Amino acid sequence: MPSAPNPQRRAYWLKTLHQWHWISSALCLVGMLLFAVTGITLNHASRIEATPEVVTRSAVLPEPLRAALEAAAADAGAEAPLPPDLRAWLADALDVRAGARDAEWSDDEIYLSLPRPGGDAWLSVDLASGDVEYERTDRGWIAYLNDLHKGRNAGAAWSWFIDVFAVACLVFCITGLVLLQLHGGKRAMTWPTVGLGLLVPVLLALLFIH
Repeated sequence: MPSAPNPQRRAYWLKTLHQWHWISSALCLVGMLLFAVTGITLNHASRIEATPEVVTRSAVLPEPLRAALEAAAADAGAEAPLPPDLRAWLADALDVRAGARDAEWSDDEIYLSLPRPGGDAWLSVDLASGDVEYERTDRGWIAYLNDLHKGRNAGAAWSWFIDVFAVACLVFCITGLVLLQLHGGKRAMTWPTVGLGLLVPVLLALLFIH
C-alpha cells in the first residue's frame, strides 16, 4: 500500500506555493494592467486616431565649436557618438539630450536619429555654416504606451524590465497551475475551465487564422 502523504510536508509546500504566487502576482500587477490595456489599444490601433505634435528648434554653433567639429569630421568614421562638448551645448541651447548613441558623420554634416517611445526626433548639424536643426514628433500617450508594450526604442533598462516581468508572470502562472491541481479535487469546474482556456485560442487559430 502506498504511504499516505505527510500532512506537514504538504502544508509546507502549500504555504510556499502561496507565497511565491502572491509575491509574483504583486510584482506583475501593474505590468499586467499595462500590457493588458495596451494589448487592447494595439489590437484597435487603426481605429484610434492621433494627431502628431511636431516641435522644431534651430540654433547656430559657436565658431570655435563648429571649427572643432569640422576638423573632427575628417577623422571620425561613418558612425560615431557626438563629442561631449557638442552634447553639452545641445543640452543648454536646444534642451536636447543626445546621449552617447552613434551619429552619422560626413564631411559636411552630422545627422543624429533620436527615436523614442511614442514619437521620433532627429538632429542635423551643418559643419560649414554651423546651423543646427532639431525636430521632434510626439504621437501622444497611447502611442507611447503601445511602444512600451513592444519594447520599441525604450532602451536597455526597459528591456530588462520586460524580461524580469515575463519571468514573474511565468512564476505566477506555474504556481497558480500547481495550486489548481492541489485544490482542484474540491472544485469540479477547475479543469474544464482550464481546458476551455486552452481550447478556445487553439480553435480560433486553426479555424480563423490563415
